Amino acid sequence: MNRVHPVDKEYTFSGRAIISETDLSGIITYANRKFCEISGYNTEELVGKPHNIIRHPDMPAAAFAQMWKTIKDGSTWHGFVKNLRKDGRYYWVETEIAPILNEEGAKVGYIAARKATSRENIQEAEALYAKMSEQER
Repeated sequence: MNRVHPVDKEYTFSGRAIISETDLSGIITYANRKFCEISGYNTEELVGKPHNIIRHPDMPAAAFAQMWKTIKDGSTWHGFVKNLRKDGRYYWVETEIAPILNEEGAKVGYIAARKATSRENIQEAEALYAKMSEQER
């Protein structure tokens, strides 16, 4: 099956960004070397697992509900995410998630590109997510 990517993951992001792909249910089908390095997991530990394996408990459910709505509708989602490493530490990333389409234009999965973000973006995201989490209680 040929897929059409919104980005050329091997050329554009080689070594600079965290890249992963999932199926339509959020199961990881690809993780680049940078994703493994940053998350502390190896490829075998990531592929076949739900992407929420790296979900930090500080992240409000509403943030992911909005993300899923956006990408299921076929749009690209952009936001800031706090992820949990295998060793229990965490890291913040600026994230963009887009659908992967086959040659017929049907959605077959999702691709995410992530990069480090600024202290200012982290502080803004922490404040927003704290409010969202408070509303969820």
